[in-house]
Amino acid sequence: MRKALIVGIDHYEHISNLTGCVNDAFAVKAAIERNSDGTLNFASPQVMTATSSERCVTKSNLKEAVRKLFEDDSDIALFYFAGHGYIEDTGGFLCASDSENGDDGLSLNEVMVLANKSRARNKVIILDSCHSGVAGNSSMAAAIAEISDGVTILTASTADQYSFETPGGGSGVFTSLFVDALNGAAANLVGDITPGSVYAHIDQSLGPWAQRPVFKTNVKTFVSLRKTTPPISLADLQALTTYFPSPDHNLQLDPSFEPERSPGEQEGEDIPPPDPAKTAIFAVLQRYAKVNLVRPIDAPHMWHAAMQEKACELTVLGQHYWKLVNEGLI
Repeated sequence: MRKALIVGIDHYEHISNLTGCVNDAFAVKAAIERNSDGTLNFASPQVMTATSSERCVTKSNLKEAVRKLFEDDSDIALFYFAGHGYIEDTGGFLCASDSENGDDGLSLNEVMVLANKSRARNKVIILDSCHSGVAGNSSMAAAIAEISDGVTILTASTADQYSFETPGGGSGVFTSLFVDALNGAAANLVGDITPGSVYAHIDQSLGPWAQRPVFKTNVKTFVSLRKTTPPISLADLQALTTYFPSPDHNLQLDPSFEPERSPGEQEGEDIPPPDPAKTAIFAVLQRYAKVNLVRPIDAPHMWHAAMQEKACELTVLGQHYWKLVNEGLI
């Protein structure tokens, strides 16, 4: 069972309203509810949004929803929050619609207690709010995180930073990148999107001078948040050890691997004709090259390597996946 609680708060009774958090909440719901092939991922995620005084998310309702999210032994319990955040010397808070001064919001320490004590195998907390990077920090030593086994925290900014919207508003910068990651930008070569790959995508996309995302985790292996269509088929990936007997093997090419010929090349008697068996292999090699598993040696492109009788080799990434295939892990 995979559970998700998604919260977006635009309306506040006593502090300034926001404009993009509800949109962000529904964007996250749309991204995680199903995998890219249409199969259920997080079935029926609970969505709480605040858009007006008639539709609020109070602190008590928010706390109870978080408690219910983490109360059982689900495979994954995912909590996403977009709204105001607040920090003071006693810790951080998630501001609900009825917050008056910030420190009357839902304490991040309380969220972490519920997550750390949860029997769920994986607890994932994703916060798009100002100062959210304080989540999980020790109350006695700010530089130390206190998170139990299976807990992962991904936040939009550090404890000292604000979380910004995209130009023009309507969506948070962090959540826009988070949704992009879920939609495939952070997928590995078997189509899995993990919290680690999501963080890497967001961190790289923001650049060194923007708000900095924060990533804290205490897991032995990353769980997949969503599966998307892989950029290369599983059959092709598993064939790495067929075409490359060892990770450092150089695969010799020649013109018979290349099916395309220019008019001048077709007339040359010293150029062998395409070999159907080799051209089939070459098509796979070209697919490897597109996803950075294989590179030509001393040639700019695979076509040149074949026509100039060069070789190709596995990249560092290719050697990594070769080892996974060789050890039966893929």
